[in-house]
Amino acid sequence: MNQAGSVALIAALAFAIYGVIAGVVGGKLRSVRVVRSAERATLAFFVMIAVAVTALEVLILTDNFHNAYVAAHSNKDLAMYYKVAALWAGQEGSLLFWTFLLSIYSGLAVLLNHRKNRQLMPYVVAITMATGTFFTSLVFFVANPFMELTLVTAGGVQAFTPPDGNGMTPSLQYHSMVIHPPMLYLGYVGFVVPFAFAMAALITRQLGDNWIRVTRRWTMVPWMLLGAGILLGAHWAYSVLGWGGYWGWDPVENASLLPWLAGTAFLHSVMIQEKRGMLKVWNIVLIIVTFFLCIFGTFLTRSGIVSSVHAFAQSNIGPFFAVFLAIIAIFSLTLLFLRLDYLKSENKLDSVVSRESGFLFNNWILLAAVFAVLWGTIFPIISKAVQNTVVSVGPPFFNKTTIPIGLLLLFLTGVGPVLAWRKTSFLSLRKNFTVPLALSLVAGVILFVMGVHDLYAWMALFLCAFVTVCILQEFYKGARTRQQVYTENFFTAIYNLTMRNTRRYGGYIIHLGIVLLFVGWSGLAFKSEAKGLMSEGDLLRVNDYLLRCQTLSQGDTPNYIYQRAVLTVTKNGRALGTLDPERRLYKASQEPISHVAIRSSISEDLYAVVGGAEPDSGKAIVEVFVNPLVAWVWIGGVVMFLGTLLALVPSRVEREMAEIKRQREEAVEEDHVR
Repeated sequence: MNQAGSVALIAALAFAIYGVIAGVVGGKLRSVRVVRSAERATLAFFVMIAVAVTALEVLILTDNFHNAYVAAHSNKDLAMYYKVAALWAGQEGSLLFWTFLLSIYSGLAVLLNHRKNRQLMPYVVAITMATGTFFTSLVFFVANPFMELTLVTAGGVQAFTPPDGNGMTPSLQYHSMVIHPPMLYLGYVGFVVPFAFAMAALITRQLGDNWIRVTRRWTMVPWMLLGAGILLGAHWAYSVLGWGGYWGWDPVENASLLPWLAGTAFLHSVMIQEKRGMLKVWNIVLIIVTFFLCIFGTFLTRSGIVSSVHAFAQSNIGPFFAVFLAIIAIFSLTLLFLRLDYLKSENKLDSVVSRESGFLFNNWILLAAVFAVLWGTIFPIISKAVQNTVVSVGPPFFNKTTIPIGLLLLFLTGVGPVLAWRKTSFLSLRKNFTVPLALSLVAGVILFVMGVHDLYAWMALFLCAFVTVCILQEFYKGARTRQQVYTENFFTAIYNLTMRNTRRYGGYIIHLGIVLLFVGWSGLAFKSEAKGLMSEGDLLRVNDYLLRCQTLSQGDTPNYIYQRAVLTVTKNGRALGTLDPERRLYKASQEPISHVAIRSSISEDLYAVVGGAEPDSGKAIVEVFVNPLVAWVWIGGVVMFLGTLLALVPSRVEREMAEIKRQREEAVEEDHVR
């Protein structure tokens, strides 16, 4: 299997290189035959990478510890679903998996555009296969997962197979880690397709709205999956790392957030180009920045230049990524500069109070967030290079800079979509915002009376109320209009209204999800905690909760040994059940980790963790957190995911226009036959 995997990688690299050459040559010569061969090479690239992935999975599932990767990241007693996930648990396997997902996206781009966008496709293939060439080369020559273990003896080099492997890193042995990395990689990798179409449009000088319309769904899918991956990672950090939080502004967390923010700006900005023919240069820049940040995030995670619980170990692949990033920047920006004359705006901004302005302000603020997060993330690297001293930037810096930015974005989430194109009159402003402003003011007063005195938390919840009313008002007004015109009942009108324009109303649902995220984040202002040493019968109080240590026990499983505390929980004298946090020591790796116990509700989470045993007394070190409103973070993520799925569904208007186009094409063909 090691040989089969290596041969498949060599074949994949050959197909990728051929795809680049044939794509460029076929595009220049306008040769259908050569272009088709480039597309077939793309599909062959997918097949070969799939063979390599299958070979590595077979090695993992059959416990073939002669393979160095399997020996490093799996062991006999590892659960089957974790063995499947071991494919992306280490540097070499995850890079192969990255390449596999790239091959899927590239193959789908070819298949779904078999009869469309024929002038763009040669260069789309060339760009995606150039990316495939880089990653396949990296996997085969630098981080090969098919290396075999050997032992140097007096008789020479001999094959070596250890009796068992080192096992998966304990922190990765959590159910969401089976799907978190694939989601994240699907987001990272997916942006290669809109980037490729943008570069193809620049090369062919086809810089109208077509490439924007073609890539809208190609952008929304990775944006949705990257967002889901980020939240799954936050849930993993919350449930596994045992520090009581879900976002610590870790460099690798930030690396995933950066392309998501840039992609969000791009998705909003393209609407202005579609509607008004403006911001053409800006949109190209945004997709370049988004793809660049995807590769940059992969570089940060894998180079070892930043310290993170999420990052892979120090490795030698950093310089290769640095060169690839330089190539992306030089190639794309040079091409953009050469095509500036073809990217002139068709209209100008008519008014500051308009939907165009709202989206433009949204873009500026999102890019301000990108800059703030990027600066804080790379500052330790810069300080190390300049002063040979690592100066870390912690959560206080990120909170100080991003909270005001986030509040501005939340405000625009409600205001922007309600403004009219070109210019919004004062009468329209009063009509659209009187009710939301009045109700949010009432909500703000109620919040203050209830004890919400933290400024940022109060502002966040006030704006959440404002944005929610703005969005619900849009649904209500549209449904009432349909009721009057089509005599539908209210719920039927809501459904038909939404399906008539899924992109618009799916966007509104996404905005509601963002509101729920901010509700959850505002709970951080009211977090409380307590820590103590506990043995059987000891008590620990935090807020209204009283925890009593019922038992302390130890146990053994094939994969780990554990120390468990069973804590009975009461709140204001009312029994709520038990929590059973554990401290585990994994046998294969000899690494300890906490297994957190969480009691979740809509209003707050009670979060308990055992940090080990106090050496002198033998008592368990127990830390308990009360985290208000955390559940709304996860609910908000689900709502955003569902809203994006709705926005991806073709609206009735789109289907009607497609049917009209099809009928016209059939009529033209009939006339041609006659």
